[in-house]
Amino acid sequence: MNSNSNLQILNVGLAIHNSDWNWKNIKSPFTRIYYVTEGTAHIVLSSGTYTLRPGFLYIIPALVKHGYICNSYFAHYYLHIYEESYTSYSFMDEWDFPVEIESNYIDIFLMKRLCEINPSKQLPSSDPESYDNDPTLKQRILQNKTQSLCDIIESRGIVYQLVSRFMKSGNLKTDIIDKRISDSVIYIKENIMKNIEISTLAEISCLSKDHFIRLFKKETGITPQQYINRKKIEKSQLILITSELSVKSIAYLLAFDDHSYFNRLFKKITGETPLQFRLNYK
Repeated sequence: MNSNSNLQILNVGLAIHNSDWNWKNIKSPFTRIYYVTEGTAHIVLSSGTYTLRPGFLYIIPALVKHGYICNSYFAHYYLHIYEESYTSYSFMDEWDFPVEIESNYIDIFLMKRLCEINPSKQLPSSDPESYDNDPTLKQRILQNKTQSLCDIIESRGIVYQLVSRFMKSGNLKTDIIDKRISDSVIYIKENIMKNIEISTLAEISCLSKDHFIRLFKKETGITPQQYINRKKIEKSQLILITSELSVKSIAYLLAFDDHSYFNRLFKKITGETPLQFRLNYK
């Protein structure tokens, strides 16, 4: 886990539904964790539809498009967590988490305790449009900064415990065997806001530039430059929906000398322009 990671609670509470938790096309800059207490509902993901059932924990990572189906009584604890980090890479993004894991006896107590510590973070409505928007996100982040230190520490400790439960059953996304390439990948992620030269990566790996490029592609399936571009665009997506910075400023922040090239690259990778991405979220 990156020592600079900062997981913040945006929303936490107990929700009770009666066939009224039906939403589509949700894509948020924060991670959702659910603990089901009673009834059943469904999460619709690109990988399939999953039944939410009592005695299990569920996770939906940030920026994963999904929906909900609820046709009966359903009660669950929800936790929305945001990883604030512009200068270092997100450790949450580096894991493939299982959607569902079996809960243990302590999870319900952890959820209840989070609600006790953070009574003002309960959602007024289950409609994503009421809380999954730029003003509310910024308000929650600002609210976290005004909490007492003891509440911040205890809340964060509980969040890490819950996340670690998924990590035990998860896998790192990069299955790189060669340590020379894995070291270069770590360097890319930790310096994603800077201009990254392929020659620098080759030096870190103690390889010639041509040998490094061939080995990197063999290990990851793409070239070093393609990998750098993808990671920069992923970082830009988070900044676009959590800040008011202009597209041009974000391009320069991520060390793109030409913001027009940044726009073209963003559209090539995501299918839409940076401005379209921001407007679609808002």
